[in-house]
This record gives sequence, C-alpha cells and structure tokens, in this order.
Amino acid sequence: MHHPASAPAHSTRRNPLSTGSAHVPPSLLPELVEGALRDFFVSRAEIVAAVGGGYPEAVTALESFVLRGGKRMRPVFAWTGWIGAGGDPTGPDAGAVLRACSALELVQAGALVHDDIIDASTTRRGYPTVHVEYAEHHRTAQWLGVPERFGEAAAILLGDLALVWADDMLREAGLDAATTARVTPVWSAMRTEVLGGQFLDIAGESAGDESVEAAMRVNRFKTAAYTIERPLHLGAVLAGADDALVDAYRRFGTDVGIAFQLRDDLLGVFGDPEITGKPSGDDLRAGKRTVLFALALAAADATDPAAAQLLRDGIGTDLSDEQVERMRAVMTELGAVDQVERRITALTEEAFAALDASDATDEGKTMLRDWALAATRRTA
Repeated sequence: MHHPASAPAHSTRRNPLSTGSAHVPPSLLPELVEGALRDFFVSRAEIVAAVGGGYPEAVTALESFVLRGGKRMRPVFAWTGWIGAGGDPTGPDAGAVLRACSALELVQAGALVHDDIIDASTTRRGYPTVHVEYAEHHRTAQWLGVPERFGEAAAILLGDLALVWADDMLREAGLDAATTARVTPVWSAMRTEVLGGQFLDIAGESAGDESVEAAMRVNRFKTAAYTIERPLHLGAVLAGADDALVDAYRRFGTDVGIAFQLRDDLLGVFGDPEITGKPSGDDLRAGKRTVLFALALAAADATDPAAAQLLRDGIGTDLSDEQVERMRAVMTELGAVDQVERRITALTEEAFAALDASDATDEGKTMLRDWALAATRRTA
C-alpha cells in the first residue's frame, strides 16, 4: 500500500537533547517528540521488513498516522511535569526521559485508531481514518470479502501494534532500573484506566445513559486521567518527586483534563471542520452522550419537552447539516453551552490553585499554566 502524499521521511536532524548542552524551549517539544518517534520506527524497520508481504506498507501507514499531526499533549505534559519536579533538560538523562514521554504518543495512536472504528469516524486530522483507508485499499485491489470488514480488521491490528510498541519504546528508553520501577505502576494504571473509560463510553452510549454523572465519569477516565493526570504523574515519578507533588499534579491534571474534554465536547458539536479536521456535528451523529448533551437534555426535560424529544430523536442518527444546526441552536438556547463554559473556567481555576500551592519549580508552574490554557481554550 503506497502513501505518496502522507508517508513521512525519516529525519536525520540531530536531536538537541543528544548533547545535553542546551535548554529545550517549550515550542520545540512537539518536534523533539516527533524526532524520537521517527527514531523508534527506524529501529523497527529490520524486523518489519523480515515479515514482508504487505506488512512494511501497513507499518508505513501507521507511522504516517502517528506523525501526521496532533498536539503531542501527553508527552508535553509528562515532560513539563518532569521539569516541574526538578528534572534537568540539560542533564544526561534528558534523552531517556524524552523517549519515555514520547512513548505516550504510541498509546494515543492505538487508542485513536480503535476509537475511530468504534465511532465509525471517516476522517481524522483531515485524512481518511485508518479503517476507511484500508477498506478503500481492499476495494481498489478487488480482493475477496467485504472491504469494510477488512478495513476494520487491519486497523485493529495496527492499533494493537501501536499499543505494543508503546511498551517497547518505554522499556527501551534508557531509564535506569530505579526509575523504571517507579514508572511502571503509573504506566500500567494509565493503560487500565483509559481502556476502562473507553468501555464506560461505549456502554453508556449503548444503554442510552443520559446522566451528567455518567458523562463526567467517562471524561474522568477516558480523557482526564490519560491525557493530563497520568502523564504528569509519569513526569513526577521520572524525577523522583515526593507524594505531595504527585498529589498536587494529579489534582491539577484531573481538573485540566476534564476541562480539556469539555472543550472537546463543544468542538465536537460547534467546531469548524476546516480547523478540527472532522465533520461538523460528528459527536451528535456518533451518538456521544457528552456532558454538553446531558446538560441540554436535563434542561429540556425540565422546561421544554419538544426540545427534549428533538435531542433524543436526533442523537446517534445520520443527521443532515440542517438537523445538526437545529440541535446546536436548541442546546445553546437551553443554556448548555454556557454551563459547559462555566465548568471549564471553574475547573481551570481550581487546577491553578492546586498547582500554585504545590512545590513545583517556578519554571514548571509557568509552563504547566501555559499548556493548560492552550488545552482548554483551543479551537481544534
């Protein structure tokens, strides 16, 4: 399977961390993470080539997916948490820490590939999702069987590969034995929580759970713990932080992580497809019982039965653009959008209070505040 437009070229640029001689500005972190990921894919090229068949092309598709974009939020928060806990970006262990933090992106890649299958999403970051891409490859090649079944099967395997390789990348990052022993329980908890959160999500959708509490529980474990709380926890234990800082980080990470998901809920309904890379109203068509939807439905049940019926009839169906626009208007009129915005503000303020009271370094606090604001005020 050839990917002339999207297959990445391997970088030969020297990693600034390799000399341990310079401070790493925050703006450079995503680029450094991508460099570490490229190096990891190169390290797997020989064994992939030995398998042969269409496997090297499939791995190229996965590499393209991983390197195609994204905010690199999880590695960034892990790295910044390490800085805030006293980690030295000019020290000899900085390269190993960067590689360990970057492994989070492979967990994210596996989760996204599988999530797109679960949600029947057709685009991701402006490109066809992996299962759609492989269904089209099957169709073009006129292979036997059902293209969609093949596309989903191929995507499941590539998502599994990303998850397996995340563990490999962490194990091979170059951390010493004591640091590895501290990191392993955090890594394991994070993986268990995110899969639990994903299960809660699909179970809630299938059961039609309309409560705000259920939506918040999904936010807590599918997104907050995995996106910010556990990456920060990982950064803290990489630096050998004490329990007090770990606790402060986890409070900060939980609040910012939930605020991040609430922003995502808004973007999933109101986001500009040209910026988000996903169709407008995708969350409504996918049947996501988000906090935004739950708040709107609760308000409608109390004040406007017709609006409640419209929301219940529309969620999880193949809505037209006009129907999406009507559901947007109803949710806005019911005050749900304003409620979500207020929750984002309150959570962010609580997170900053926990951070300010902690003994994180001043540099770490400044960086974490900046990244938190970027995460909760974004447009994509």
